[in-house]
Amino acid sequence: MKVLIAVKRVVDANVKVNVLADNSGVDLNNVKMAINPFCEIAVEEAIRLKEKGVATEIVAVCIGPKTGQETLRTALALGADRAILVETDTQVDPLGIAKVLKAVCDKEEPQIVITGKQSIDSDNNQTGQMLAALAGYAQGTFASEITVDGDKLTVVREIDGGLQTVALNLPAVVSTDLRLNEPRYASLPNIMKAKKKPLDVLTPEELGVDVAPRTTTLKVEAPAQRSAGIKVESVDELVDKLKNEARVI
Repeated sequence: MKVLIAVKRVVDANVKVNVLADNSGVDLNNVKMAINPFCEIAVEEAIRLKEKGVATEIVAVCIGPKTGQETLRTALALGADRAILVETDTQVDPLGIAKVLKAVCDKEEPQIVITGKQSIDSDNNQTGQMLAALAGYAQGTFASEITVDGDKLTVVREIDGGLQTVALNLPAVVSTDLRLNEPRYASLPNIMKAKKKPLDVLTPEELGVDVAPRTTTLKVEAPAQRSAGIKVESVDELVDKLKNEARVI
């Protein structure tokens, strides 16, 4: 069984993000980059499926500039067998990413596609659902548990009211939630081995996909500065300030 995992290169979750002076976007100069945390969970889940004898091959895919090779090497060090970079300098939106992944699926024919439920930069939560629709695959989003039995896939989903269990026919797309697993760290020997694992570079044009964005970013602003907190002397003073200053009661 082949498992395809989509990984995205984003600003490291521990880095303080700054907005460019002209408000056109986020300043990425000399900023540490990493695999999107939800995509890292997808990588871990694919590795666990292989350790259980369910998956026979794990293919990692990244869409973006040449620097995406670093992100893919990390996925290879964690346990992916090979990688594909679909190289483009265009700022690809979720629909474009889904179209590229669909073209890769047509080429690779995976039985399971695992994506993060969303990225921590654009935060759209759209790619997995769009990919499933375009490819005609079953889908299980917000997965907190995945079980494979032959050509059936059972996914426990996190929903507003609790948990929902769905049974899917393969091939299927699964998007990961936080509680699915705890990603491992790449060991130094595996980091060295990753340098020798195959990494193919394609372009959207070679896949016959138009990745021109359908959306335009008009302005990016940093959150408003919060005022410093204060101490109150009594409950009555606290209630007064909540009512007359904060106006929350």
